[in-house]
Amino acid sequence: MTTPTLAHTRRASPLARSEARAGWLFISPWLVGFAIFTAGAMIFSLVLAFGRYDIVTNTVSVTGANNFRDLLADPKVATSLGNTLFYAVLAVPLEIVVALCLALLLSRAPRGGGFFRTLFYLPKMTPAVATAAMFFLLLNGNTGAINRALRAIGIQGPQWLVDPAWVKPSIVLMTLWAVSGTMVIFLAALHNVPHELYEASALDGAGGARTFFSITLPMISGALFFNVIVLTIAAFQIFDSAYLLFWRDNTNASPEASLFYAIYLFQKAFRQFDLGFAAAMAWVMFVVIMLVTLVQVRLGNRFVFYEGDQR
Repeated sequence: MTTPTLAHTRRASPLARSEARAGWLFISPWLVGFAIFTAGAMIFSLVLAFGRYDIVTNTVSVTGANNFRDLLADPKVATSLGNTLFYAVLAVPLEIVVALCLALLLSRAPRGGGFFRTLFYLPKMTPAVATAAMFFLLLNGNTGAINRALRAIGIQGPQWLVDPAWVKPSIVLMTLWAVSGTMVIFLAALHNVPHELYEASALDGAGGARTFFSITLPMISGALFFNVIVLTIAAFQIFDSAYLLFWRDNTNASPEASLFYAIYLFQKAFRQFDLGFAAAMAWVMFVVIMLVTLVQVRLGNRFVFYEGDQR
């Protein structure tokens, strides 16, 4: 058996360079798109955050940190951020629990599992406008189907779309309608749990709850960790469901409880054309999401089990 010589290494280097060039060529469309539509837009928005855009002359004048000072002085920014945080704290745990329960049910379906997976995933494919229109009818406080069902069992349903205390729960209900994307990730993780662990648990006489918390939950902790991060980021960016339910008519009659951060950003940018203020809002939210994600990663890595982990 011979060892590679320097000549062999040199003969192989042109092939390596050719493969590298081919790789860069294949990913070049993505790199160009990222540079123009993502990185370029972010850099321009950062410039806007420290300036004021004149839509008539199409020019940007530097104003320093005025936009950030105005942002801190605007009470609607604090209100919209508080509404967004409240929604995230309420929606993310419920989405995780509902998605995991559905995945557990589907993982135990002996027959017809494919049919039910398709059935449960259909709401995810429904357009957001159609979903909002459906929930606008379901959540009507007087004639909605949900309150009619509650009245049938002797419960007076709330004014979901009017009462400030029930505005955010109504949006959470609409969000749970499309929880099937998270469910699919959990279902894939559940199918990867070794059956030998369940067999050993049954031989040891462990009950269902002990098996779930000692085997199932640790083995799918990676998927759980991923879903928590993704759902938290999505919750901070909540826009379409709240906008379609409460702000599509662009009136002042919409309840303040439905004013989320992304909606107020949209209003400042495309209703009032204060693009500098909106860019400052966007960068503040970027920093908030980054900090929250870093905290989640730091805390989550202590509890996530990875295959082959010897901790």
